[in-house]
Amino acid sequence: MHKISKFKSLNDSELDRINYHKSCTAYKKGQILFHEDTRPLGVFCINAGKLKVYKTGDDGKDQIIQIAKSGDLLGYRAMISEDLYPVTAEALEEVKVCFIPKSEFMKLIDESHDFVMMLLKDACQELGDMTGMMTTLAQKSVRERLAVTLLMLKRVYEADTPEGEEIEINLTREDLANIVGTATETVIRLLHDFKEEELIRTSGRKIMVLEPERLVKVGNIY
Repeated sequence: MHKISKFKSLNDSELDRINYHKSCTAYKKGQILFHEDTRPLGVFCINAGKLKVYKTGDDGKDQIIQIAKSGDLLGYRAMISEDLYPVTAEALEEVKVCFIPKSEFMKLIDESHDFVMMLLKDACQELGDMTGMMTTLAQKSVRERLAVTLLMLKRVYEADTPEGEEIEINLTREDLANIVGTATETVIRLLHDFKEEELIRTSGRKIMVLEPERLVKVGNIY
């Protein structure tokens, strides 16, 4: 777990203690790790697979704000700040997740300066990335937002794709539309256009980016 996760900075003693207290579970597609507005009891480290992290609006619609992947740590910011979860985490496919109880995680916070600094750096980087992405997407057309989103997802799915294999973005059209911030029908139409322009290829719901450089131009990314 520690080789690909935030726990790689721990010493052997700290890692042994975490390994002793952690519990690992396999979640099927559609299962929820934690719900928005519930109280954190620990943190979740993803060993394999991907999850969508989303917030439900007043209109009942979900807005996906992150696709979490192997090595990501979920739930620690709400737990440290003693807030409720601001989001829901749901498995997009079969995932393997290790849960670390709050008491053990907080001991690490108290005892390991290196671990605290890593968490702080990670939180600041994620906030910066999210703020930058939201600002960028807000100023773009739907076609441009879809191009940017596909490039972002290509990078996310690349992390778990063996070297030499084709990168497949595996999301429902509804989830993709939630990330882009538009109607599902609009995403379907634009994906058809991208296929006609030979920017992407699809197989079922899987999307393969064929021309990332051209998508950069479509998305007006500078």
